[in-house]
Amino acid sequence: MLISLRNDHKQHLQLLIEQPEQVVLDFCKLASDFIENGPNKKIYQSAASKLSVTTEDIQNCIYGIINLVLLACRHKLSEADFRDSVLTLGFSTDQEAILSKFYETKKDDIHKVRRPEFNDPHFNDLDWRFEVQLASRSLLQQVTPLITMDLSLRTSKSDGSDPEIEHHLLQTDPTNLVHLANELENALNESKSNYSRKIQKTLKNMQL
Repeated sequence: MLISLRNDHKQHLQLLIEQPEQVVLDFCKLASDFIENGPNKKIYQSAASKLSVTTEDIQNCIYGIINLVLLACRHKLSEADFRDSVLTLGFSTDQEAILSKFYETKKDDIHKVRRPEFNDPHFNDLDWRFEVQLASRSLLQQVTPLITMDLSLRTSKSDGSDPEIEHHLLQTDPTNLVHLANELENALNESKSNYSRKIQKTLKNMQL
């Protein structure tokens, strides 16, 4: 069978189609490094300078290679089917040989790291109350505001029975609570960035 790629995926690979075999090999090495260690912006900037393109073009090309291999693994393509799929995209025979070797080298590793059925706790509910400590034996006149929270987490069970609920009692002052809320807001905004969305899309594709 031949795999079908989205138009944006084809565009990400277009830069690679225009390159000589050595550059295709270098991109495969960058893709391998990305899988093992994550992105390396300095190397991408250097590659972009050499090819007179943008850093985003380099990143998209690497994402394109990885997504191509992930898609091939998802459909369990044979070496012949992968070769035909690559040639159909417009790659030369020599370029195809490099990509096919990369696929054969990485497919077993990708199958091994297929996303398992994680059973991590998830948010269930949050109850809170506002408290004020007015005095203590050492300080007769003080006002110490505190927020006490009951955070409950839900963990699903593989046998389909009722989920397990864990309660965690937490206590903090308003200053720390505002700081925590700001950090969570920053993390939420970061998760909406274009780069984070590309990473999320890559991870989603790994659910083979």
